[in-house]
Amino acid sequence: MEKSGSIRERARPQKVLVIACGMIAREVIAVKEALRLDHLDLTCLPAEFHYRPDRIAPALDIAIGKARAEGIENIFVGYADCGTGGDIDKVCATHGVERIDGPHCFAFYQGLSAFEAIADADMTSFYMTDFLCRHFDAFFMKPMGLDRHPELIRDFFGNYEKVVYLAQTDDPALEAVAIRAAKMLRLAYERRHTGYGDLTPALKKAHGMVNQGA
Repeated sequence: MEKSGSIRERARPQKVLVIACGMIAREVIAVKEALRLDHLDLTCLPAEFHYRPDRIAPALDIAIGKARAEGIENIFVGYADCGTGGDIDKVCATHGVERIDGPHCFAFYQGLSAFEAIADADMTSFYMTDFLCRHFDAFFMKPMGLDRHPELIRDFFGNYEKVVYLAQTDDPALEAVAIRAAKMLRLAYERRHTGYGDLTPALKKAHGMVNQGA
């Protein structure tokens, strides 16, 4: 009986832990459910690190170390570089794990090839995503102080020309927020339906790390 139980334990598929930015948690779950990537587990670092990129790599290092201590072998990092200046790559190299390709989520949502083709033209664009629309006040107005000091709009956005809403879903309520942001900032507006972009193949690749062997 003990031997049989041991065989069943070895045959059980391992999990892959995705350690991701909290700003893409909903999207990771959506891709997982749509593609039935049942062996992916998700844990997230705080979404507010979007505005504190210096905190990402140290927190990621701790999270990976904790997962390793708990016996988790397969780990995938749900971050691009995200303004860390290569620090995430150093953490990944230390632990022997991979991350999503690209400089930031705005790039991988559009797909890296598409982003690279328009990157120069988008230098004066302010990107918004479903998450940033959904949490407009908490992650936009308050951190920048625009709720208290609207006069700062010119200082922060004087060099921008348009708001580009990178839409992961078709949600009129979220687009209304993006349109309102463009009007408030006195910028032109553009919507691009990106879906989940390169996040989908990245998670499929991570799921392929699973040891299905008996």
